Amino acid sequence: MTVADPLSLVFAALADPTRREILSRLSRGSATVGEVAAPFAMSAPAISQHLKVLERAGLVTRTAHAQWRTLSMQTEPLDQASAWVEKHRREWNARLDVLDAHLRTMKTTSKSQEEES
Repeated sequence: MTVADPLSLVFAALADPTRREILSRLSRGSATVGEVAAPFAMSAPAISQHLKVLERAGLVTRTAHAQWRTLSMQTEPLDQASAWVEKHRREWNARLDVLDAHLRTMKTTSKSQEEES
């Protein structure tokens, strides 16, 4: 079995709306598993699976205090994903700017040729 790179784990974790909602809740502060699970109409094992995916991606940590299990969001993996997206956004925008310039040139050239005819 191959291990996915950390960035792939983050994007895979973010691909699910339930996990994104869990992260939104945790962005407001740490919470118990029960507090995180309360708004969802799903079984405890299903919530547990979502939490495992988030933990594997490094987006959530779980700590134990007596009988309570507290979840906290970790922002570092999100910062890395955001940096990757921003880097590629600049590249994509630059390519789109080149395409736009090329299309304008083609349009101008076509118009000039029509006027000469």
